[in-house]
Amino acid sequence: MTGGPTQPTGSTVRKTNSGAGRALVAVYGIFAIAATARAGVQLITKFEQAPLAYLLSALAGLIYIVATITLARGTRASRRLALIAIIIELVGVVVVGTLSVVEPEAFPRATVWSVYGIGYGFVPLVLPILGLAWLWYTRPVTP
Repeated sequence: MTGGPTQPTGSTVRKTNSGAGRALVAVYGIFAIAATARAGVQLITKFEQAPLAYLLSALAGLIYIVATITLARGTRASRRLALIAIIIELVGVVVVGTLSVVEPEAFPRATVWSVYGIGYGFVPLVLPILGLAWLWYTRPVTP
């Protein structure tokens, strides 16, 4: 018995953590560290100024951590969790991005997802799209 993942007979398995997936995992890792560290400092030092914004940044950081770990693992179960995390991430950046444009007073301080991630060069908007595309590309394929 091998320690690797099992696959259905005749299917092709592309790992989420190989090839271009390594770069994707690296970017998610950078965002996990950046968003979590920034949110941690903001929650500790300035929570009363913008609790919603800072809590949303912390949530984004946690989602980036989950996506990083699950994409790096590349197992069937981790792929499912990555899919859930990345969908939540995409919904979050679209909802928070839209609300921060339509109701800017609701976000007196920027979050990672404010204005669709403008403070991070719109990477927070593009990243979940790339993540979902990578999960699609690396899905198990049966010939």
